[in-house]
Amino acid sequence: MFESKSKLAWIAGILLILAAVSLLSIRFLQGNKGGTAKKKDKLPIPVEVASLERQTLYLHRTFSGTIEPLAQFTVAPKVSGRIQRLLVNVSDTVSRGQHVAQLEDDEFKQSVAEAEASLAVAEANRIEADSRIEIAQRQLDRTKTLHKQGIASDSVLDSARAEYLASQAAVKVTEARLKREDAALATTRIRLGYTSIQANWEQGDAERTVAERYADEGDTVAANTPLFSIVELNPVIAVIKVTEKDYPRIDIGMTANLQTDAFPGRKFTGTVSRIAPIFSETTRQARIELQVPNPDHLLKPGMFSRCTLELDRVEDAVSAPGMAITRRNNQTGVFLVSKDNTSVLWVPVEPGLMDGNQVQLIGTDISGEVVTLGQQLIKDGSIVRIKDASPHSDGVR
Repeated sequence: MFESKSKLAWIAGILLILAAVSLLSIRFLQGNKGGTAKKKDKLPIPVEVASLERQTLYLHRTFSGTIEPLAQFTVAPKVSGRIQRLLVNVSDTVSRGQHVAQLEDDEFKQSVAEAEASLAVAEANRIEADSRIEIAQRQLDRTKTLHKQGIASDSVLDSARAEYLASQAAVKVTEARLKREDAALATTRIRLGYTSIQANWEQGDAERTVAERYADEGDTVAANTPLFSIVELNPVIAVIKVTEKDYPRIDIGMTANLQTDAFPGRKFTGTVSRIAPIFSETTRQARIELQVPNPDHLLKPGMFSRCTLELDRVEDAVSAPGMAITRRNNQTGVFLVSKDNTSVLWVPVEPGLMDGNQVQLIGTDISGEVVTLGQQLIKDGSIVRIKDASPHSDGVR
C-alpha cells in the first residue's frame, strides 16, 4: 500500500515538471516570434516608383467605320426596251450628262412619224376651217346688206348667221385638235429621246466613277430598271457608330485620323460633317459621318476604317501612371514617396481623363514620386526601399 502511494506521487511530480517545461518553452517561442515580427516590421519594403507629371492629356477614341461614297447616282431608263449598247463599264470615269447607254429606238421613231402625220392632218383641217369661216363671214355680210334693202328675209339672215357661228366653232375645234396633235408629237419625241440614256446628276463634281453595272447588251429592261451605279469618290464619307457615353463629346468640324487595312502605313484626315439626331433602337448607337478628302481615289466605298477622334483634353494636368492608382478602405488613391525616399504617404485622389497609361489626378497639386509596384505590401507610413534608386536621390525624377 505504501509503495503504491509512493509511485503515484512520483508520477505526479514528473507530470508537473513536464508541464512547467512546456510552459517555459511556449513563452520562449512566443518571445522569439514577437521579436522576429518587430524586426520584420522595421525592414524596408522594396517598391518601384514613377514621377508625377504635369502635361496636357488627351482623350482619344478609336471607332470602327465603313467608307461610303459622298454621292451615289443610279442610271435607269425611263422607258422599256432592249439594250442596244452600253457605252461605259465599271471603273470608267463619267461626266455629267454623258451618253452611257442606248436602247433600240425603231418603234419610237415610228411613233414620231405617225405623230408628225397626225399633226399635218390637223394643220390641214385648221386651214380648211379658216377658209370656211372667211366664206361664212362674206356670206353673212352680203345677207345683211340685202336684208337692209328688203331683198333678203329674216330667215335667210338667220341662216347666214348660223353658218358663220358654226364656222367659228369649227375653227376652235381644229385649233384644239392641232394643239393635241402637237403635244402628242412632243411626247413621242421625248420618249424617243429616252432611248438615249444619259447620266444626269444635279449636284457635286462634274465627273464621277462607274461603281457597278447591272445589265448587259441585249437585255430587255423595264422602265426604271437600274443599269449603272455611279459614285463620287472625292471626297468620301467614313461612317462610324458611337454610344451615348461618347456622343455628347462629338461636334461638327472635329478632326479625325483614319487608317485602313489596305493602306496600313498611311493616315487619312477627315472632318465630322453630320451627326445623327437619333439612336438606333437595336444597337443604341448614333450614326456619325466624317468627310474625308480622297483625291487619289485610294479609299473605296465598302472598305473598313479605324477613325480616331480627340474627344477631350486637359491642359497642365497632374498625372500619374495608371499602375499607381490603387484602392484602400473603399478609397482611391496613390502612395506618395517621401522626399528622402524612405517612407510613403497615402493620398486619396480622384482619377480623371486617361491618356495612354497616364491618368489625370483631379483636385490635387501633389508632386514627387508615387509607388507603381508593391502597393499590396505597404500602408500609410510604411518604410520602403526604392528598387534601383540612386543613394543621393532627392525623390524628384
